[in-house]
Amino acid sequence: MSAFALVLKACRDRGMTIIHCPSDTMSFYKDHPARTRALEAKKAAPPKAKELPNPPLPVDDSDGGCDDEKPAKSFKAWTRQHAAINIDDAKDYITDSGAEVYNVLKEKGLDTVLVLGVHTNMCVLNRTFAIKQLVKWDVRTVLVRDLTDAMYNPKMKPFVEHDKGTQLIIAFIEQHWCPTTESNALLKK
Repeated sequence: MSAFALVLKACRDRGMTIIHCPSDTMSFYKDHPARTRALEAKKAAPPKAKELPNPPLPVDDSDGGCDDEKPAKSFKAWTRQHAAINIDDAKDYITDSGAEVYNVLKEKGLDTVLVLGVHTNMCVLNRTFAIKQLVKWDVRTVLVRDLTDAMYNPKMKPFVEHDKGTQLIIAFIEQHWCPTTESNALLKK
């Protein structure tokens, strides 16, 4: 069983709500019960977003983070979340909208979000459902750092190996946005 699957099982076993946010893939899930559930959550107006400093990342990802030898043309790389990540048809939610995430949080009385997935410097940090927005809404947010990766090309500044680039981004998130934890903390009984 993958680390993602183990963490999802442990979280579900503890009664946690799982909200899947596979960016730009909602058409794949248009008839999925978890997508319908997200759409049907009672509307809640998010608070005015706090104005917070937004320092630059410690890595240059201006090339999209692609480290292919040949520069690739931009294209839609995926249509769905990785199939190995189980979605519970009866309990989970699927969205790529910050407003819908906020609706679910309010409807269920939740005040803390654990964030995991890819790509730490892009979707996990910058989308409408991601760390920066959640923090600006005063939602307690924690990154599960070992269940994430970055889009970083080692040929770009600061010219470090990919894993080091990811670690720099995680340290940046810890310094400027939210605390982090590791999956093993979620797996302890």
